[in-house]
Amino acid sequence: MFKYLRLILAVPLLLLAVSCSTQQTGTPGRDPELEAKARTALQQLIDSAPRTQELQKKAKAVLVFPDVVKAGLIVGAQGGKGVMFAPDGSVMGYYTARAVSYGLQAGGQTFSEAMFLMSDEAISYLNTSDGWSVGVGPSVVVVDAGMGKSMTSTTLKSDVYAFIYGQQGLMAGLGVQGQKITKYTP
Repeated sequence: MFKYLRLILAVPLLLLAVSCSTQQTGTPGRDPELEAKARTALQQLIDSAPRTQELQKKAKAVLVFPDVVKAGLIVGAQGGKGVMFAPDGSVMGYYTARAVSYGLQAGGQTFSEAMFLMSDEAISYLNTSDGWSVGVGPSVVVVDAGMGKSMTSTTLKSDVYAFIYGQQGLMAGLGVQGQKITKYTP
């Protein structure tokens, strides 16, 4: 009797699991929704800091993470998915960004991040290494809104320029953090 009861309960659970499958039905290797979000996030950056358009023209690629989520209480974590665009706007690949932090911190927020890769070496390092840990490998400069409005082509000397913008939520504190970026296939 107990065996039949388990079978009766297992069938609806199996049907529910199959109906809730997360397998994408679109073109394999593409994520149009993520691409659209990334293009919109990049346009928001260009609109808020017009000089970034000059940076985009000189960049070999732009890696955009439109929705990065960060949360923590003493120990924190953040993560998001992004798209790398070639100078012509075509998609070069999909990436994930993950980070952990430790320190005096509390709260949660979402933000966008755009990384302008200025050299072929930076792109090659990202694609051939087992993930790219910011702080290891090519030199990365985090640009704030003020610098983004006043930068000129003569001040561009680093391999990667990173912009963090569109913050929503509240995250306060000080901490040590390392970000790892790895390529993935949707």
